[in-house]
Amino acid sequence: MNLLRIFFGLSESFRALMLLAMNWRTALWLTGFSFLVVSCGNDADTPILAGDTRAAAAKGEEIYQKAKQADDAGNRRRAIKNYDKTATEYPFAKSGAMARYRHAQLLEEKGDILGAFKAYGKFLERYPGSDMYTSVLNRQVNMAQSAAEGQIKTNFLGIKSKLSLEKTVEMLDQLRKHAPRSRIASKAHFTKGQLYESKRKGKEAIAAYRELVREQPDSPEAPEALFRVGVILMDDAKRGNQNQANLDLAREAFNDYLIQYPGHSRNAEARNHLKGVAGQDLQRSYDIAEFYLKTGKTESAKVYYRDIVRRGGDDKIRSAAQARLKELGE
Repeated sequence: MNLLRIFFGLSESFRALMLLAMNWRTALWLTGFSFLVVSCGNDADTPILAGDTRAAAAKGEEIYQKAKQADDAGNRRRAIKNYDKTATEYPFAKSGAMARYRHAQLLEEKGDILGAFKAYGKFLERYPGSDMYTSVLNRQVNMAQSAAEGQIKTNFLGIKSKLSLEKTVEMLDQLRKHAPRSRIASKAHFTKGQLYESKRKGKEAIAAYRELVREQPDSPEAPEALFRVGVILMDDAKRGNQNQANLDLAREAFNDYLIQYPGHSRNAEARNHLKGVAGQDLQRSYDIAEFYLKTGKTESAKVYYRDIVRRGGDDKIRSAAQARLKELGE
């Protein structure tokens, strides 16, 4: 910048001589850069130059003091506006971090949960080295958990105010972004799966649980997540949703769970579920055999009856299949 000031301080004729003496690349760069500087002017979006940082910091502190005065006077609206302006336009001012923190706090007190959550997020992204980082992150954790549990309360009415599923999921994803592969992230991921499961969005719940197991297989929540994948698939099969495919996937999920997490508290349940999956599979095969028998397709029915006898398992279904085969001459 000093070079440019010297260049433009010369007379017009001397500048022309200098450009003629330069090689064409240098001359083009100097004239082109001077055009950018002139065209940009004092645009507010132009990055603050090193020589202007003191002035910017002073301006930021001035706005921060206005915000603080309004805050102390109970003028929350003006305080929020000026705290936000300080943190947004002068983030490197001495009070920039505190401005963003107080901005978020006031939004939360106002009952603007999403606005406060986003403001805390801006703090975490801009000031990762701040002494307040952990406390701000924990505040976000509490807010997201409260949202997930539907326990957010407005300041004035004191009643529960549930956010939409999409907004709550967005909050949980932000936690994972701010604390990747941490216990906070695994809890957020698991809660996301629970939310979808509670809304009977099985596909989305399974995706969230599987992603947790894939990204953080050693987290305390991972075993339960994989177990729940099997439960959801088994329940879907009971409701007739792609019955055989879901039974096969449920069997796979329970087996994966038992292999990856032997000794986990729900191992016994998983084994019982596997027996249930096998039973449902046999029942389905028997129902198909009965359908073929009633429609006169005896040979097709025999194929299914024989398969049931071969696989064994449920004695009642197996005995019924054997009885049918005997009736059919086998």
